[in-house]
Formats: sequence, structure tokens, C-alpha cells
Amino acid sequence: MNKPLDRRRRPVRHVFIHSAQCGFNLIELMVASTIGLLIMTAVLTLFLNVSRSNDEMSKTNMLIENGRFAIQLLQNDIAHAGFWDIYIPDFDDLTLTTAPVDIFTSAPQPCLAFSSWSTVSHFNRRLGIAVQVHDSVPSGCSSTVTNWKSGTDILVVRHAQTCVAGASGCEEEVSGKLYFQTSRCEGEAAYKLATTGLTLHQRNCTDTAPKRKFVSNIYYIRNYAVTTGDGIPTLVRSEFDLVSGAVKAAAPVALIEGIEDLRIELGIDRKSDTGIDVISDSNSANRYTAVIKWADKNSLTSPINRGDGVPDEFVHCSDDSGNCSVDRLVNVVAVKLYLLVRSQTTTPGYVDSKSYVLGGQTIAAANDGFKRHVFSTVVRLNDISGRRETP
Repeated sequence: MNKPLDRRRRPVRHVFIHSAQCGFNLIELMVASTIGLLIMTAVLTLFLNVSRSNDEMSKTNMLIENGRFAIQLLQNDIAHAGFWDIYIPDFDDLTLTTAPVDIFTSAPQPCLAFSSWSTVSHFNRRLGIAVQVHDSVPSGCSSTVTNWKSGTDILVVRHAQTCVAGASGCEEEVSGKLYFQTSRCEGEAAYKLATTGLTLHQRNCTDTAPKRKFVSNIYYIRNYAVTTGDGIPTLVRSEFDLVSGAVKAAAPVALIEGIEDLRIELGIDRKSDTGIDVISDSNSANRYTAVIKWADKNSLTSPINRGDGVPDEFVHCSDDSGNCSVDRLVNVVAVKLYLLVRSQTTTPGYVDSKSYVLGGQTIAAANDGFKRHVFSTVVRLNDISGRRETP
């Protein structure tokens, strides 16, 4: 027989399952922290390297930019040296049938105030010598060429302004400033260089001839940029201009920082087409100071005693040796420029142990943290060399 079902309620057992807690123990935490620090160190190192590389690239770019800008600035001014509108000094005038009368025996003083130009020779010397170079402060310039960096060259460039005073893009005529005017009217003086009374005429002898500002710039390296003693070598320029009511060399103005050295060599045109040395030939009739002698009198080609517009030698001017005599200065047709440019700030861990050659001059290693580069170029004096060229 089947047993009757026990309908009594049996107690229900409740089973509780405890899940395990998930987390880091101390060792795992230390390992994770170490890995994180390594990653952060790597990222920081990468950032610093990139930042340092960008900083050095910026320094290099500025150095190159300053060097190129300085070369271009000097080149543009030198290329116009000797431009006097249509006026040509006698010894360069190939149409002249007599001996030159504007020959002089000494070079002009770059800083001499206009009020002291008392003779015709003062004027002729400035028109005949378009470029001068000194390796020490020129006589009379001690109050103008101040804080000059010893051992660097001083450059003087002269010409008439390439634009006519008052023309579009050119400075308006200012009363009291020094202007150059050349005549196109037969019977008048060849030129005038004055602050007032410029009354020369055009070819019709009625209209006034154009006036151009007289330009005489002095370039040199100053041993500071903004504040005396800041130690930043800087290319500066003193312009011959109206200063406190007088025409004289103005106080220098800073142009480009980081220009550490400037060396200049002058290209002298001393040989004619026929090979005669027009400066030192034993026959005085074969020198540039004599009346022109033509190799072919009928066609007027190849003057025997005039240069051909091509530099035959490059010389560095030394005030002590006097190797840039007047004879050489009036026959300058080209200029070699050498610039040593340095970075604005030092590079940590870098030592510049290199020496640099600027023409015939060697600059000893500075053994400091500045990076340097040499820039050089040859500039042709277009007006002077161009008017000496013959068929």
C-alpha cells in the first residue's frame, strides 16, 4: 500500500554565495606606478627634445636671416656707390679730350660737417671716392663712431639718392638738407652740392634739373645693441643728414643684432684693356691722371691709360700701412664683403671651437656657446664699372 504523503512543510535552506572582491594589491600598484612613470618620463623627454630642437632651429633661422639681411642691406647701398645722376668725374669721363682737372691727393674725412667743405676739392673728393674703408676710427669721427668693436672694418658709402626728391616713394625736399643737382644745360656748372641755391637746369635751359639727396653712410660694428655693456655686437649706420640745424654725420642707428665681425676688401681696376697698369706705370702719360690715350683713335676703343671696369686686385685697407691710397680708392669698381654672424643666445652644452676666415683675416675660436656662420659676397659698383667699359 502506498504510504500517505507527508504534507508537512519542510524547512527551506538558504544558501548565500559570497563573490570574491577584485582589486590591486600593493605589488601590482607599485608595478603600475612604475610603468606610468616610465611612460611619463619618455613623453617628457620627447617633449623636451622637440622643444630644444625647435629652439635651436629658431636660433639658426634667426642667425641665417640676420646674415642675409645684413648682406642684402650693404649690397644694395654699395651697388649705388658713385651714382651722381648724369655727372661723371673727369678721370672716368671717356669723352674728355683734356687731362682730368679734379684729381686730388687725399681722401675725404667721412665725418667732416658740410659747413667745413670750404674748397672745390672737398666736393670733388667726395664725388670721386665713392667707397672708403678704415680699420680704425677715421680722423674726426670719434664723436660719431662710438663704441666701435675693435678689429672690425668701418665702411663709408657715397652716392646721390636714386630717386628724385619729392617723387613718388621718395622723401620730400626738406629745407636745410644737402642735395645734389647736375646740369643738362650747356654753359652751366657741371653740378651743385648745396643746401640752398640749387638752380641748375634741364637740357632746355629753362626747367629746373632734378634734386637728389646726398647720401653718405658710415657702417660699423658696435659692441652693444640696446644698452651699453649688453655684449651683443650690432651693425649700425650713421647717415650724413640734417642734425640740429647742421648737416653732419648723425648719431649711429642700430640695424641688425648679432653681426660680430665685418671685413671688406676693395676691388681695384688698375689695368686697361691693353694690360697697362694705369696707377703705377713708369710712363706718367700711361696713368689715369693723364689725357686719354686710345689704342684706336679712329673708333675710340680700348683706352690705354684707363681701367676696363674689371677688378684686377682685391686689397684690404689698413690705416697704418696706407695700402688704400687715393689712386686705388678712385679706381674701386667692386667690394668683397665678409660678415661673421653669431646667434642671439648660447646653446647649452655647445662650445664653438672653430676659427673663421674672413678674406685674409682669421678670427680665432671664441670657445663659447654661441653658434656662428660666415656670409660673403662680391658687389659690383654698377655706375663706376659700367662707365669704364668700352667695346
